[in-house]
Amino acid sequence: MPSISVRKLKEETLQLLRIQAINHGVSMEEEVRQIIVRSVTPPEPLGDLAIKLFSSAYEDDELELPLRNPHQPMEFK
Repeated sequence: MPSISVRKLKEETLQLLRIQAINHGVSMEEEVRQIIVRSVTPPEPLGDLAIKLFSSAYEDDELELPLRNPHQPMEFK
């Protein structure tokens, strides 16, 4: 598997990375892997995210929208 090296990191950045890795319960190397994957992975489409978050609230039923009366078109004179 390929690897990379990152040079010229500020000591403060390295310390923050170390703390973040500890808080997540992983090694610094794993923390960096996860950061890189998140940064290059496209975000989940908003519609898919909404379905994932809210579909259980409707218990697989279709969402019923209220009937609406159509508007009359505007008249320009």
